[in-house]
Amino acid sequence: MRELRNLKGFHPDDLTRRQRLVLGYGVGLVSVIVVFTLLYYWGMRTLEGRPRSIFQALNTVIETMTTTGYGADSPWETPAMNVFVAAMQVTGVVIGFVTLRVLVIPLFERAPLNLDDRLSVKRDHVVVAEYQRDTEVLLDELEELDVDYVLVESDQEEAKRLSDDGYQAIHGDPEDREDLERATIEEASMLITDAGNRTASIVLTALEANEDLRVISFTDSTRRKAAFAEIGVDRSVAPHALIGRRLAEKATTPVTVDSGVGDTSVTIREVLVRRGSSLHGVRIRDSPLATHPDLTLVAGWFDGELRVSPSADARLTANTVLVVAGPEGTLDEVASEVAGIRTPQDSARERVVVAGLGEGGTAAVEALPEQVSVTTVDESPDADPDVVGDVTEPQTLREADVDDASALIVTVNDDADALLTTAMARALAPDVEILVRVTDTEKTGPAFRAGADYVLSIQQLCARLVAAEVHGERVMDPVGQIRLVRADASAFAGESLRDARRDADREWTVVAVARNGGVHTAEETVVESGDEMFVAGSDEAIQEFERTVDTG
Repeated sequence: MRELRNLKGFHPDDLTRRQRLVLGYGVGLVSVIVVFTLLYYWGMRTLEGRPRSIFQALNTVIETMTTTGYGADSPWETPAMNVFVAAMQVTGVVIGFVTLRVLVIPLFERAPLNLDDRLSVKRDHVVVAEYQRDTEVLLDELEELDVDYVLVESDQEEAKRLSDDGYQAIHGDPEDREDLERATIEEASMLITDAGNRTASIVLTALEANEDLRVISFTDSTRRKAAFAEIGVDRSVAPHALIGRRLAEKATTPVTVDSGVGDTSVTIREVLVRRGSSLHGVRIRDSPLATHPDLTLVAGWFDGELRVSPSADARLTANTVLVVAGPEGTLDEVASEVAGIRTPQDSARERVVVAGLGEGGTAAVEALPEQVSVTTVDESPDADPDVVGDVTEPQTLREADVDDASALIVTVNDDADALLTTAMARALAPDVEILVRVTDTEKTGPAFRAGADYVLSIQQLCARLVAAEVHGERVMDPVGQIRLVRADASAFAGESLRDARRDADREWTVVAVARNGGVHTAEETVVESGDEMFVAGSDEAIQEFERTVDTG
């Protein structure tokens, strides 16, 4: 039998499932046409009395099944022939759909898709060579700032999915120079890589193609920063350590961002409305931060939702974070006068509990000021914590005296454990300030609902950091969605700052005017044509401002 198969060349058992399907389809189609041709040949001769040759019958059957026409044979006189021709028409339509499903659609599905064809022309763009976190969060940030990019993704299915969703993504090996050249690496201005142990190979390959690249690399450990610097990485970011330090800073000192331009400075600061604060329940319009003539209320976080230029009628609740801009000295002075708002001097009296001693928790401990008392908690004795135990258990939190702490920093690895720890701590200590790290950006809202006062997402923080590096602007961290830019003030010449800030519908606001090396924030300050001004707002709002107002 085996010899017979070899002699004939192939056997049906040697065919693939698809090949057998196509073969069966072909045989069935030919059989239907032959049967219809013979029946039509017989019907025209016997029923209609108009004999046709077998080839004429075949031509009419094909015309009918393909709905292209009926030649000279129509109309038919007998009911049987009319029914038969109608049946051929329906059969032809059904066969057409089957042909699409069996032959045409699979043919296109199996055709190789060149994602490169979907790329727009690139120059001075960003090449993202692998990204192990939530890729869409990063790409959305770049698109929000109108930054051109190309993602080189080694997973073919992931690259196709991102490309189908409208992102500028191609499939390729970022260690392969040819694949990087497909992303126009020689015309790029920046390389972002998050490829673990492959980072060094990717960076060296990219710098061979373009030695002027600015390189940003993500790493799981700060221990690799020195090695990355040696191979040409301009900035190495260890996300867990970075976010641990940010939480520690937030737990002891209000976060500020300075404009950092020459001798003029404007500071943006977060002010947390704590539980028990005298501001609880007060309308924004009546709060001293909103009514002070030298300060500008830029935005506010309400239950985890950012509102730029919040309504003056909105009431302040526990967990509200106000984003206020103005001279640093004025901010400190006003904050110290408001009960329930912590100032930098308060840190000497604080005790902070750090739950989770991984990379992030360790960085948080190291970033806390020396005068702050620290209690560490981890379930692994190898981490050498002060309290060994599961932080999701109430007994462990009691042993850490969380109810007597001023702040709890949660840096456990699992988001579910972080949410449970937050809820447990809030039940045990209603007044403690809880700062939480989450991995998934979508868990930010649930963390606030669980009782957190402050939440940072690793994915969002990394994306915002990259966006800030690419765009070359200082971005408010960790609020992360506020930009402070310096612009030409000629569009507001002759107006006072009070008038410039009057429009509450737009999502950007004028913070201050820079003039002759000084900064003016008072509402009665009149803008002059040679002034510059500081403008704060969301990404979209700043872009709108730059398109419609900033003529500089």
